[in-house]
Amino acid sequence: MMPESKPYQPLLLRLLHGVNAAIALGAIITAFWVYNTYDGRFGKVALPQIPDIIGIHGTFGKLLILGIVPGFALYSFHRGQKRLIQPDSLGKLTQFGKPIWWYTLHRIVNTLMLVAMSFSIASGSMVKEEWLPAGELTKVWYYLHASGWIVLVLCLAMHLLMSAKVGGLPLILSMFDFKNQKDS
Repeated sequence: MMPESKPYQPLLLRLLHGVNAAIALGAIITAFWVYNTYDGRFGKVALPQIPDIIGIHGTFGKLLILGIVPGFALYSFHRGQKRLIQPDSLGKLTQFGKPIWWYTLHRIVNTLMLVAMSFSIASGSMVKEEWLPAGELTKVWYYLHASGWIVLVLCLAMHLLMSAKVGGLPLILSMFDFKNQKDS
């Protein structure tokens, strides 16, 4: 009887992915809090007021800019490139419903996550902290940054769904398994 195989994720991927995910989730949550506090055009949620929520959100953005996203992107485009879009990806998307279709879709979503994160960081760096408290909600950079946030949240949902589809619970849990550390 053969032992059941378990997905393996390299240690460096798990570390970079984990730190990136934690900070990005902080940025996503505080982005919604900023929207909810100063904009709310498409609905609001009863959240307590945090005086410097824009500064807190900006801190998460700066943490991402100062090394987490660049390090994760470097890893992704080199050692992790097989988890991103491939030259033959469009051809594989014609095999609808087959496992390769799902893997290809997952790779595309992974790539879109990196692009959306980069776009959100770049556009966010152009948004001035004083715009929203002053009610200046029609600035192009704010629209671009908010759009990047929406795309990022959609990509995150798709990333989680694709991870569950292509590898199920074992793949998701392998990101937290520190017993089997072959390489980084």
